[in-house]
Amino acid sequence: MGNREDLMAGAKRCLYEKGYGRTTARDIAAASGVSLAAIGYHFGSKEALLNAALIEATGEWGETLAAVVADAASASGDPEERFIAVWDGVKGTFVEHRGLWAAQFEAIAQIAHAPELEKAFSESQRMARLGLAALFQGLPEVPDTEEEIARGMFYQALVAGMAAQWMAAPEQAPTGRDFLRGLRLVGTSVLNPAS
Repeated sequence: MGNREDLMAGAKRCLYEKGYGRTTARDIAAASGVSLAAIGYHFGSKEALLNAALIEATGEWGETLAAVVADAASASGDPEERFIAVWDGVKGTFVEHRGLWAAQFEAIAQIAHAPELEKAFSESQRMARLGLAALFQGLPEVPDTEEEIARGMFYQALVAGMAAQWMAAPEQAPTGRDFLRGLRLVGTSVLNPAS
């Protein structure tokens, strides 16, 4: 690998181990085996490198998620059992990627004070939502429409909500069956209030 790739790998390792706010430029340089000056040369700043590393690490988690969803979706012909298996699989990804989720929540909490971070998150939202809409429908991609964005927002809220609950108390985090029950209850009260 070259210095740029080494820096990216080191920054991702630091995000997982130390988090977003506690990672220093020295930490990244040490983890990557590259000089401090290389951070500025290749990325402009530590923050720009961490933002790029966070986006790339999230994409890597997305690849793990895609495999989990595909496996779970193919496990049963029953839509409800597939739904349960998918969400149990999503929950399972949090174990391996706990550091990433902690870093993401930490970074989100700092957005108001970091315009470059706000820009990085803002620019990735639409593509993330379209990606989730495609993923949970078992499609390679979906059209960039308001319907698919809305579908992706719904899935994004479920994933982030499940992650937050798992981070706070893993033993109390919802299961796929809990999500299905909640979906039924909310769907009935919102879409068919007379029931």
